[in-house]
Amino acid sequence: MHIEPGVVNSAKLVLSYATAAGAAGIAAKLAYSDIKNNGGISSLMVRSIATTALVFSFFEVFPHYPIGVSEVHFILGSTLFLIFGAGPAAIGLALGLFAQGVFFAPFDLPQYGMNITTLIVPLIAVNALAGKIIPARTAYKDASYKQALALSTAYQGGIVAWVAFWAFYGNGFGAENLAQIGTFGIAYMSVIIIEPVLDLAVLAAAKSFGQLERSGFFNRRLYSPGA
Repeated sequence: MHIEPGVVNSAKLVLSYATAAGAAGIAAKLAYSDIKNNGGISSLMVRSIATTALVFSFFEVFPHYPIGVSEVHFILGSTLFLIFGAGPAAIGLALGLFAQGVFFAPFDLPQYGMNITTLIVPLIAVNALAGKIIPARTAYKDASYKQALALSTAYQGGIVAWVAFWAFYGNGFGAENLAQIGTFGIAYMSVIIIEPVLDLAVLAAAKSFGQLERSGFFNRRLYSPGA
Protein backbone atom coordinates (compact mmCIF):
# COMPACT_ATOMS: atom_id res chain seq x y z
CA MET A 1 0.00 0.00 0.00
CA HIS A 2 2.96 2.33 -0.49
CA ILE A 3 1.66 5.52 -2.05
CA GLU A 4 3.68 5.99 -5.22
CA PRO A 5 6.03 9.01 -5.33
CA GLY A 6 4.40 11.92 -7.11
CA VAL A 7 0.80 11.06 -6.20
CA VAL A 8 0.82 13.84 -3.57
CA ASN A 9 3.36 16.63 -3.92
CA SER A 10 4.61 19.92 -2.45
CA ALA A 11 2.39 21.75 0.01
CA LYS A 12 -0.26 19.02 -0.05
CA LEU A 13 2.10 16.79 1.93
CA VAL A 14 1.37 18.93 5.00
CA LEU A 15 -1.95 17.15 5.46
CA SER A 16 -0.16 13.81 5.70
CA TYR A 17 1.96 15.13 8.57
CA ALA A 18 -1.18 16.12 10.45
CA THR A 19 -2.97 12.81 9.88
CA ALA A 20 0.15 10.85 10.82
CA ALA A 21 0.51 12.85 14.03
CA GLY A 22 -3.11 12.12 14.92
CA ALA A 23 -2.68 8.41 14.21
CA ALA A 24 0.54 8.35 16.24
CA GLY A 25 -1.23 9.99 19.17
CA ILE A 26 -3.95 7.35 19.23
CA ALA A 27 -1.34 4.61 18.81
CA ALA A 28 0.51 6.02 21.83
CA LYS A 29 -2.69 5.73 23.88
CA LEU A 30 -3.07 2.12 22.77
CA ALA A 31 0.54 1.43 23.79
CA TYR A 32 -0.01 3.06 27.19
CA SER A 33 -3.13 0.98 27.74
CA ASP A 34 -1.14 -2.10 26.78
CA ILE A 35 1.50 -1.31 29.40
CA LYS A 36 -1.17 -1.04 32.10
CA ASN A 37 -3.22 -4.07 31.12
CA ASN A 38 -1.03 -6.45 29.18
CA GLY A 39 2.17 -7.22 31.06
CA GLY A 40 4.02 -3.95 31.51
CA ILE A 41 6.59 -2.10 29.44
CA SER A 42 8.96 -5.05 29.03
CA SER A 43 6.22 -7.15 27.42
CA LEU A 44 5.26 -4.24 25.19
CA MET A 45 8.87 -3.87 24.06
CA VAL A 46 9.27 -7.58 23.30
CA ARG A 47 6.06 -7.70 21.28
CA SER A 48 6.90 -4.44 19.49
CA ILE A 49 10.28 -5.82 18.43
CA ALA A 50 8.51 -8.90 17.08
CA THR A 51 5.94 -6.88 15.14
CA THR A 52 8.61 -4.54 13.77
CA ALA A 53 10.60 -7.48 12.41
CA LEU A 54 7.47 -9.03 10.92
CA VAL A 55 6.30 -5.79 9.29
CA PHE A 56 9.75 -5.24 7.82
CA SER A 57 9.53 -8.74 6.34
CA PHE A 58 6.03 -8.09 5.02
CA PHE A 59 7.29 -5.07 3.09
CA GLU A 60 10.72 -6.17 2.03
CA VAL A 61 10.66 -9.98 1.84
CA PHE A 62 7.09 -10.95 0.99
CA PRO A 63 6.00 -10.59 -2.66
CA HIS A 64 4.69 -7.13 -3.50
CA TYR A 65 3.47 -5.70 -6.77
CA PRO A 66 2.97 -2.11 -8.00
CA ILE A 67 -0.61 -1.80 -9.20
CA GLY A 68 -2.32 1.48 -10.02
CA VAL A 69 -1.58 4.26 -7.54
CA SER A 70 0.15 2.06 -4.97
CA GLU A 71 1.55 -1.41 -4.27
CA VAL A 72 -0.15 -4.59 -3.10
CA HIS A 73 1.46 -5.97 0.07
CA PHE A 74 0.50 -8.76 2.43
CA ILE A 75 0.57 -6.65 5.59
CA LEU A 76 -1.62 -8.92 7.75
CA GLY A 77 -2.66 -6.17 10.14
CA SER A 78 -5.47 -8.14 11.74
CA THR A 79 -3.09 -11.05 12.36
CA LEU A 80 -0.65 -8.76 14.18
CA PHE A 81 -3.53 -7.33 16.21
CA LEU A 82 -4.84 -10.71 17.33
CA ILE A 83 -1.46 -12.18 18.24
CA PHE A 84 0.41 -9.20 19.70
CA GLY A 85 -2.21 -6.56 20.54
CA ALA A 86 -3.11 -3.15 19.14
CA GLY A 87 -0.27 -1.16 20.76
CA PRO A 88 2.61 -3.39 19.62
CA ALA A 89 1.00 -3.80 16.19
CA ALA A 90 0.85 -0.02 15.74
CA ILE A 91 4.46 0.39 16.87
CA GLY A 92 5.59 -2.41 14.57
CA LEU A 93 3.78 -0.93 11.58
CA ALA A 94 5.43 2.45 12.16
CA LEU A 95 8.95 1.20 12.85
CA GLY A 96 8.94 -1.63 10.32
CA LEU A 97 7.88 0.69 7.52
CA PHE A 98 10.41 3.31 8.61
CA ALA A 99 13.26 0.77 8.64
CA GLN A 100 12.28 -0.51 5.22
CA GLY A 101 12.28 3.05 3.88
CA VAL A 102 15.60 4.04 5.45
CA PHE A 103 17.54 0.97 4.37
CA PHE A 104 15.91 -0.06 1.12
CA ALA A 105 13.49 2.56 -0.21
CA PRO A 106 14.51 6.12 0.74
CA PHE A 107 12.39 7.42 -2.15
CA ASP A 108 9.35 6.36 -0.08
CA LEU A 109 10.24 8.49 2.94
CA PRO A 110 8.45 11.67 1.72
CA GLN A 111 5.28 9.55 1.64
CA TYR A 112 5.89 8.18 5.16
CA GLY A 113 3.16 10.30 6.78
CA MET A 114 0.57 9.10 4.26
CA ASN A 115 1.66 5.49 4.53
CA ILE A 116 1.64 5.50 8.34
CA THR A 117 -1.85 7.01 8.36
CA THR A 118 -2.98 4.38 5.87
CA LEU A 119 -1.63 1.56 8.05
CA ILE A 120 -2.48 2.70 11.57
CA VAL A 121 -5.95 4.26 11.24
CA PRO A 122 -7.46 0.96 9.96
CA LEU A 123 -5.74 -0.83 12.86
CA ILE A 124 -7.48 1.53 15.27
CA ALA A 125 -10.76 0.63 13.58
CA VAL A 126 -9.96 -3.09 13.93
CA ASN A 127 -9.31 -2.60 17.65
CA ALA A 128 -12.71 -0.93 18.07
CA LEU A 129 -14.48 -3.54 15.94
CA ALA A 130 -12.97 -6.45 17.87
CA GLY A 131 -14.44 -5.04 21.05
CA LYS A 132 -17.89 -5.18 19.46
CA ILE A 133 -17.88 -8.51 17.62
CA ILE A 134 -15.71 -10.73 19.86
CA PRO A 135 -17.43 -11.25 23.23
CA ALA A 136 -15.38 -10.43 26.31
CA ARG A 137 -15.66 -14.08 27.42
CA THR A 138 -13.94 -15.25 24.21
CA ALA A 139 -10.15 -15.45 23.97
CA TYR A 140 -8.83 -14.48 20.55
CA LYS A 141 -7.51 -18.01 19.97
CA ASP A 142 -11.15 -19.10 19.86
CA ALA A 143 -12.28 -16.49 17.33
CA SER A 144 -14.48 -17.76 14.50
CA TYR A 145 -13.86 -17.49 10.77
CA LYS A 146 -16.67 -14.93 10.56
CA GLN A 147 -14.99 -12.76 13.20
CA ALA A 148 -11.57 -13.09 11.55
CA LEU A 149 -13.08 -12.20 8.18
CA ALA A 150 -14.75 -9.10 9.63
CA LEU A 151 -11.47 -7.89 11.15
CA SER A 152 -9.52 -8.55 7.96
CA THR A 153 -12.15 -6.84 5.82
CA ALA A 154 -12.12 -3.80 8.11
CA TYR A 155 -8.33 -3.54 7.96
CA GLN A 156 -7.84 -4.11 4.25
CA GLY A 157 -10.91 -2.04 3.37
CA GLY A 158 -9.53 0.80 5.47
CA ILE A 159 -6.24 0.65 3.60
CA VAL A 160 -8.01 0.80 0.23
CA ALA A 161 -10.13 3.74 1.41
CA TRP A 162 -7.09 5.71 2.58
CA VAL A 163 -5.11 4.99 -0.59
CA ALA A 164 -8.10 6.19 -2.62
CA PHE A 165 -8.31 9.32 -0.47
CA TRP A 166 -4.66 10.20 -1.04
CA ALA A 167 -4.94 9.54 -4.76
CA PHE A 168 -8.03 11.74 -5.10
CA TYR A 169 -6.43 14.39 -2.92
CA GLY A 170 -3.28 14.44 -5.02
CA ASN A 171 -4.56 13.91 -8.55
CA GLY A 172 -8.26 14.68 -8.58
CA PHE A 173 -11.12 12.76 -10.16
CA GLY A 174 -9.92 12.30 -13.73
CA ALA A 175 -10.71 9.13 -15.64
CA GLU A 176 -7.14 7.83 -15.57
CA ASN A 177 -6.83 8.35 -11.81
CA LEU A 178 -10.19 6.67 -11.23
CA ALA A 179 -9.09 3.68 -13.29
CA GLN A 180 -5.82 3.34 -11.38
CA ILE A 181 -7.58 3.59 -8.02
CA GLY A 182 -10.12 0.96 -9.09
CA THR A 183 -7.40 -1.39 -10.31
CA PHE A 184 -5.52 -1.07 -7.03
CA GLY A 185 -8.66 -1.54 -4.94
CA ILE A 186 -9.73 -4.72 -6.71
CA ALA A 187 -6.24 -6.19 -6.47
CA TYR A 188 -5.77 -5.26 -2.83
CA MET A 189 -9.07 -6.59 -1.59
CA SER A 190 -8.00 -10.01 -2.87
CA VAL A 191 -5.85 -10.14 0.27
CA ILE A 192 -9.11 -10.70 2.17
CA ILE A 193 -9.32 -14.14 0.58
CA ILE A 194 -6.07 -15.14 2.27
CA GLU A 195 -5.83 -13.23 5.54
CA PRO A 196 -8.78 -14.74 7.51
CA VAL A 197 -7.58 -18.25 6.71
CA LEU A 198 -4.08 -17.30 7.81
CA ASP A 199 -5.48 -15.70 10.98
CA LEU A 200 -7.24 -18.93 11.92
CA ALA A 201 -4.14 -20.99 11.10
CA VAL A 202 -1.99 -18.77 13.33
CA LEU A 203 -4.59 -18.86 16.12
CA ALA A 204 -4.77 -22.65 15.86
CA ALA A 205 -0.99 -22.81 16.16
CA ALA A 206 -1.17 -20.52 19.20
CA LYS A 207 -3.37 -23.11 20.94
CA SER A 208 -0.48 -25.56 20.67
CA PHE A 209 1.80 -23.17 22.53
CA GLY A 210 -0.42 -22.53 25.54
CA GLN A 211 2.62 -22.84 27.79
CA LEU A 212 3.72 -19.43 26.48
CA GLU A 213 0.57 -17.75 27.78
CA ARG A 214 2.42 -16.09 30.66
CA SER A 215 5.64 -15.42 28.75
CA GLY A 216 4.71 -11.86 27.82
CA PHE A 217 5.50 -12.57 24.18
CA PHE A 218 1.87 -12.65 23.07
CA ASN A 219 -1.18 -10.49 23.58
CA ARG A 220 -2.77 -11.52 26.88
CA ARG A 221 -6.20 -11.59 25.22
CA LEU A 222 -4.92 -14.25 22.83
CA TYR A 223 -5.29 -16.84 25.59
CA SER A 224 -7.53 -15.20 28.18
CA PRO A 225 -11.01 -13.67 28.04
CA GLY A 226 -11.24 -9.90 28.38
CA ALA A 227 -12.03 -8.14 31.60
